[in-house]
Amino acid sequence: MSLTEMIRLWDAEAATFDDAADHGLHDPRVRHAWRDLLARLLPPTPARVADLGCGTGTLTHLLGEEGYAVDGIDFSPEMVALALAKTSGQLLVTVQEGDAYDPPLAPAHYDVVMSRHVLWALPDPVEAIRRWRGLVRGDGRLVLVEGNWTTGAGLTAEQTAAAAREVGLTPTVFRLDDPALWGGPISDERYAVVC
Repeated sequence: MSLTEMIRLWDAEAATFDDAADHGLHDPRVRHAWRDLLARLLPPTPARVADLGCGTGTLTHLLGEEGYAVDGIDFSPEMVALALAKTSGQLLVTVQEGDAYDPPLAPAHYDVVMSRHVLWALPDPVEAIRRWRGLVRGDGRLVLVEGNWTTGAGLTAEQTAAAAREVGLTPTVFRLDDPALWGGPISDERYAVVC
């Protein structure tokens, strides 16, 4: 699928994207679970975070509320429009169109580079991690939330960890099987790799 076709696909998804419990975080219990998870995985505020493939900006917005400086990137104009509306008025948050695979961001500028359910869809996960690592300063980290879904799509935790090791990182896998994160029980593999 070409980049243009992928952008069209995600543009078409934008209007209903936040309907999923873990996308829109409308349920206070799900929102609280994600807030707690990110507090465990990210350094304390006022860290600078790049949210790559930010979609409608739900996590960008949530982190901005917590006092993080966040730059959200997504290649879908429709997703970016929704993210801009969601984050309007947050002084430490920016959202712009850009390709998560080759983000238009300053090198060695971030304490955290984060993506949620993005790495699996990129043409070369190892190269993506290599590029993302270049955005992180000194003791910064990558936080990669991924899954291997019952649909057959995705990456296993071991595949993501192996990709991180291939670029010289030391990954730690956190299993994300708490139903509160997803709005109910899950039967597939969901996790975060932090390195």
